Amino acid sequence: MKLTIDEAKCCGAGQCVLAAPAVFDQREDDGVVILLDAEPPAAEHGNVREAATVCPAAVISIQE
Repeated sequence: MKLTIDEAKCCGAGQCVLAAPAVFDQREDDGVVILLDAEPPAAEHGNVREAATVCPAAVISIQE
């Protein structure tokens, strides 16, 4: 699994961080997503898929 994010479209809702805190974080100043691990371990794949599903701005892209 490889992840990319579109920071320009991020609305800072933080749902990704709640779903996968080991993979995503947010900038302090504006809440925009920070990708901590572009190739997360298999144990995080379910959490990452959930994060992508609940993201209101659909900024998380997953390549399997």
